[in-house]
Amino acid sequence: MTLRIDLGEVITAMVTPMDSNKAVDYKGVEKVSKHLVEQKSDAIVIAGTTGESPTLTFEEEEEIFFCAKSAVGNDCKIIMGAGSNCTETAISSSKRAEKNGADAILTVVPYYNKPSQQGLIEHFGAIAKSVDIPIVLYNIQGRTGIDMAPSTIAFLAKEYSNIVAVKQSNANLDLISEIKMLCPNDFAIYSGDDSLTLPMMSIGAHGVVSVASHVVGNEIKSMIRNFKAGQITAASNMHKILYPLFKKIFMAPNPTPIKALLSKLELCENSVRRPLVELDEQARLELVECLNDVLAKIGQ
Repeated sequence: MTLRIDLGEVITAMVTPMDSNKAVDYKGVEKVSKHLVEQKSDAIVIAGTTGESPTLTFEEEEEIFFCAKSAVGNDCKIIMGAGSNCTETAISSSKRAEKNGADAILTVVPYYNKPSQQGLIEHFGAIAKSVDIPIVLYNIQGRTGIDMAPSTIAFLAKEYSNIVAVKQSNANLDLISEIKMLCPNDFAIYSGDDSLTLPMMSIGAHGVVSVASHVVGNEIKSMIRNFKAGQITAASNMHKILYPLFKKIFMAPNPTPIKALLSKLELCENSVRRPLVELDEQARLELVECLNDVLAKIGQ
């Protein structure tokens, strides 16, 4: 399948490293960015939910972007989180991302004000008309309160050539089938949940916007490549090995668990901004034990 824009198969929603005082750790941003290239990320999302975007200033987001871009060079695409529940704010953020050289933007369904489907069409249409870079829609009802209908996604995909993909965070696989049937063939669907990557790929998804790829990116890439090469058993076996970790890294609000793991790997401090709180030691030990068990099975 030829996509209108191919942003890759494994896109990592990157954490924002912070020090013990909750200030952004820009050295940590460089370190994690380079690590994600080694973990086979095709692209990274800056200032998404995993990056704690609700607590970042626009100035911090820009500095994180430039820091990550300097660290990865041309080895990895950078997608900038540019969504808002205010259309004009989303447009402003999207224009800023384009000006700064982002490869694409990720823009979420407006949250809290709960617009209608027509409101979503007008919101995303206004963003699409304001920039020329690729746009990935982000549909996550659990955080926004509403679900963007497959027919709405299809209308936007057909109407605007720079709307190139959707990150779909919804366990209802029937919706993936509907999106696939309604949208143009060159429009990409990404799983927004690690545990749903392989099931979604079986009905047409292209890849995943992942959190687990911070620590098992190579294995996720292997699973995807094996599936696309027709090695279904190998892909399924990897999914089963990784599944406990996929679920465990959401044992607490994201990105609290993945930051706890990254701190154990000495890639960043175990620090999140309020209102999030760090994992307690018992939960952290359970999480590390899960990762070690998964890595042991991979190595067998």
